[in-house]
Amino acid sequence: MSAPITPWPRVFEGQRFAVLGLGQNGLPAAVTLRIMGAAVVAWDDDAARRDAAAAAGVPLARPSETDRLDALILSPGIPHDRPAPHPEAAAMRGRGVPILSDAELLFRAVRAAGSAARFAGITGTNGKSTTTALLAHTLAAAGVPVAAGGNLGPASLALPLLPDDGVYVLEMSSYMLERIATMRFDAAIMLNLTHDHLDRHGSMAGYIAAKAAIFARQTDADTAVIGIDDEPSRTLAGDIAARPARLIRISGNRHADFFAEHRILRDGFGPIADLSTAPALRGTHNAQNAAAAAAVALALGIERGRIGPAFASFAGLPHRQQRVATIADVDFIDDSKATNADAAARALDSFDRVVWIAGGIGKDGGIAGLAPWFDRIDHAVLIGRDAPIFAATLAAHGVSHEIAGTLDRAVPLAFDRAHRRGIAAVLLAPAAASFDQFANYAERGLRFAALARSVPLPAACS
Repeated sequence: MSAPITPWPRVFEGQRFAVLGLGQNGLPAAVTLRIMGAAVVAWDDDAARRDAAAAAGVPLARPSETDRLDALILSPGIPHDRPAPHPEAAAMRGRGVPILSDAELLFRAVRAAGSAARFAGITGTNGKSTTTALLAHTLAAAGVPVAAGGNLGPASLALPLLPDDGVYVLEMSSYMLERIATMRFDAAIMLNLTHDHLDRHGSMAGYIAAKAAIFARQTDADTAVIGIDDEPSRTLAGDIAARPARLIRISGNRHADFFAEHRILRDGFGPIADLSTAPALRGTHNAQNAAAAAAVALALGIERGRIGPAFASFAGLPHRQQRVATIADVDFIDDSKATNADAAARALDSFDRVVWIAGGIGKDGGIAGLAPWFDRIDHAVLIGRDAPIFAATLAAHGVSHEIAGTLDRAVPLAFDRAHRRGIAAVLLAPAAASFDQFANYAERGLRFAALARSVPLPAACS
């Protein structure tokens, strides 16, 4: 069920906060903190955002020009340390002012309001958003009051106050986790760990340490869920095993406490869900996401028989292996969020055979790392700036391909190939950024969906 609308009490009366960064997280934080009774000043280097805050009634001032502060609420994307601290954040550190995320303030507010609502946190390099949405969907389908947000959106402090039986399901980035101080998750999920954000955290060890904060302060009443499909996560699982929380190991393709075998999700008590009935959960990576969501749902008291039907009705997230059209038995799959080779590999791994649309602004290494999945590509249709580079890699591996240049040309070409050769899916998984031709990956995905839905039926089918 959706979260009830309950007014926030003035739990921060007498406290004074500064909010730096007035985007998706910061402005809702500033507005809600004022509703909660706090004195708030806010700042953003962008004048338009300052104007939006002023229009919302939020007082504007640089934190460094404010005498007394209980904490600085710093938007996740603004660094307080590496690679170089924002001057205002550096000033607050110099004064000893705590620098916190809005998720930390949500936790404090819920507890100060007297609610015993539980917190489930999800982190990992990949799969956070899908797992967050899937767990929230599963809880809601079981009638639990639930509010989901955080890094996925909406912002943590934009969420309502839940009753004692409610659950907050929060996607937690490393940027958010490095700024929690008292927050404790009743159930915490670490999906996987691969190299990411090293400029922010200094090293892989620093990145892992930031992520591992999701397990901080857990007690023997809590649950820690860790994927074991990568070596850093397996090592972390060994460390967490020595802590009080109940440890659950999960996997998408190997034996674990919760794992998938031939698309059947199971634990030590037997089958839980048939993932072949859940079209939004294709691939081993989504099997791991499903294992994580099932483990936490059961730990939070959801009946076992409710999980399979909830998974089957899960619609998935936009631009993440989302089926946007079916024309003449050819599915069009929008995975525009696959902006690098690792994400594209997860998409390709979900299908036996596809016509693949790829290209844009390639990342370091291009698509060479996708070679183990090239045999799944019947034909590739390439777009964007780095289409010639992608074409050279495919040619070196003997993969059929052509350069279309634009998505408008690529979609009908891909459909024609798929229909003629009996290929069941046209997959947009670009393995590249979109900025050469689109504002962002979402705009690219929406254009793909519009083009797919307008593909004319072949003469034999009309």
